[in-house]
Amino acid sequence: MRGAVLVAIAAAIGNMLQGWDNATIAGAVLYIKREFHLEAQPAIEGLVVATSLIGATVITTFSGPVSDSVGRRPMLIASSVLYFLAGLLMLWSPNVHVLLLSRLVDGFAIGLAVTLVPVYISETAPPEIRGLLNTLPQFTGSGGMFLSYCMVFAMTLAPHPDWRLMLGALSLLSLAYLILTVWYLPESPRWLVSKGKMKEARVVLQMLRGRDDVAGEMALLVEGLGAAGDTAIEEYIVGPPVADVDAEVDGGDRVTLYGPERGMSWVAQPLPLGAQGSMLGSAIGLGSRQGSVLDHLRDPVVALLGSVHDLKAPAPEGSLRGGGSMLFSNLGSMLSFHDNKHAPPLDWDEENAVADGAGEQEEEDGDDDHLRSPLLDARGMSGMTTAGGAGHETATTMGIGGGWQLAWKYADGPESGVVKRMYLHEEAGAGEGGGAVHAAALVSQSALYLHGKPQQQQHGDGPALMHPAAAEAAAPSAWRELLEPGVRHALVCGVTMQVLQQFSGINGVLYYTPQILNQAGVSVLLASLGLSADSTSILISGLTTLLMLPAIGVAMRLMDVSGRRSLLLWTIPVLIASLVVLVAASVVPMAAAPHAAVATGSVMVYLCCFVMGFGPIPNILCAEIFPTRVRGLCIAICSLAFWLGDIVVTYSLPVMLNWVGLNGVFGFYAVVCCVALAFVALRVPETKGLPLEVITEFFNVGARGLATSPAPALEEEEEDHHRCH
Repeated sequence: MRGAVLVAIAAAIGNMLQGWDNATIAGAVLYIKREFHLEAQPAIEGLVVATSLIGATVITTFSGPVSDSVGRRPMLIASSVLYFLAGLLMLWSPNVHVLLLSRLVDGFAIGLAVTLVPVYISETAPPEIRGLLNTLPQFTGSGGMFLSYCMVFAMTLAPHPDWRLMLGALSLLSLAYLILTVWYLPESPRWLVSKGKMKEARVVLQMLRGRDDVAGEMALLVEGLGAAGDTAIEEYIVGPPVADVDAEVDGGDRVTLYGPERGMSWVAQPLPLGAQGSMLGSAIGLGSRQGSVLDHLRDPVVALLGSVHDLKAPAPEGSLRGGGSMLFSNLGSMLSFHDNKHAPPLDWDEENAVADGAGEQEEEDGDDDHLRSPLLDARGMSGMTTAGGAGHETATTMGIGGGWQLAWKYADGPESGVVKRMYLHEEAGAGEGGGAVHAAALVSQSALYLHGKPQQQQHGDGPALMHPAAAEAAAPSAWRELLEPGVRHALVCGVTMQVLQQFSGINGVLYYTPQILNQAGVSVLLASLGLSADSTSILISGLTTLLMLPAIGVAMRLMDVSGRRSLLLWTIPVLIASLVVLVAASVVPMAAAPHAAVATGSVMVYLCCFVMGFGPIPNILCAEIFPTRVRGLCIAICSLAFWLGDIVVTYSLPVMLNWVGLNGVFGFYAVVCCVALAFVALRVPETKGLPLEVITEFFNVGARGLATSPAPALEEEEEDHHRCH
């Protein structure tokens, strides 16, 4: 995974520049207001700091849709160029007007980086370490702040500190970022697939994963382009074709699954949902019964994804060869992108994109052989064969990470021309002692299209499938897709998390930190060392930032172990307790020394827990829960909520301090954290270790009220199936 890690580190430099700039302007403004005589013009002084915030908010409005159109990499390059230009303008800045312009350009760069770096990392990282890599922007941002505070502190020791050099140093760092984005960062493979650039996407994936065989993930990326539709949850008993398993699955239409090697086969029996102690079935039952107020309030997606993380991890590859029960770890090589005698070589590139005018004409004339050739062709390979009363079905399967497998099947035999995709996962407690495997499947309409007419499909071969770029022109607009239940459901989750994060108190605590440390005697200690007031202020801020870095390192380690939801449920109560203690310390009479100790400890605990949970996780979740086709647009909406919330909190803090005082402000933040804790417990699902496409499928299921269909060949048992719920 070295390729994905290095790419994530390079991309996260954009967030390091944001942290660097935030700390630099905090120190430079002390000298800017003296040179330009802004002491009597607080509005202009505020604009010097806030103009970058305005620029970030404005650019966020356009960044998502533009990145969906031109790609993630060009937008990161644009961010690095804007950082460089902003640094040069701030280095020059002959007057306050040029300084304000430079801060606006700097805000454009920050907005692009904050919005798109999490998206880029999510789309390039393997599911197993996606949380760790997406915590890197938080780590590099805080690291950039600390390094900047160190630079500014060193410059404040000079007789005449130069604020232009403080701000202009950004141009040197951004130049390094520009070099990395232009000559090292690849384009997101998911975006490349969405534009039909299959050949380039495969090369990028091979570099990111460090292996040549990326067929399974390539197919997954293609399936992730499909429009949202009805997703059914189906369950099967799957096992080797021996007498005891045959008896176990007897009693209805049986499914025969053929393995990747000659002579390897299994049999399977469709089951009613919730049978035999299924985890997913239990979650579905919970979502449909709504037996208590808590069950009624809990999001079905939370229950479903919670049940997924209780599933047993698949055994190492090859266990089935010895008669074991682990089936799905061995079904990863059924379908391949390599050449065979029946299918032409895969050669998708930008020349073949249907969006191109020439490509459209070639398709109309019937001359575009590449576009009409199969993207996926299972002819000549072994397959998963389903023999049922409704007809003959063929499916082929591949591993896609996180214990999941991707398969295709005909809905009602090859003659129907309808292809279904299946995301399969073995369920917990299945198959012990050589018995059958209990598997759950998310089944929905495939994003791929049949190559040729349905009657030309051969029953034993599996479907030969075309890339969906041929239907790209007929796809609904991105804005219309925002109204799809699954996308709308995810948007509510993402936007709410961003707003709650801003109102959870981080700005107020950071505002109060210097005062707390002064009361603790830190300023007196530093002043005794001969430091000026400006140097002391900068050094205190730097020390505060330094304390956050180990906490972020712990969060990086736990993000893919404990999970995003668990970290939030652990850290938010600590935030509440810290805020309550801060209020109590101000209300309860106590000596100065104990008060300073309690307040300092509460602030440090709050800051460390915030950067472990509520700091990075909203951005991580927003980069994971949206479909590829509208991910950029949805991220832009969530980021817009983030920046607007930041503006409201920043400018309301002085007003609230005048109205209710510091204790009232912290009390308000504690109430917001209580609301956030309830929202996370009821509405925020766990997404660790899951492919992005599987996450969006679960949101589709939950948003549609867990609407499920009976498994194949079980229509006659439909009433019994509903009674199970």
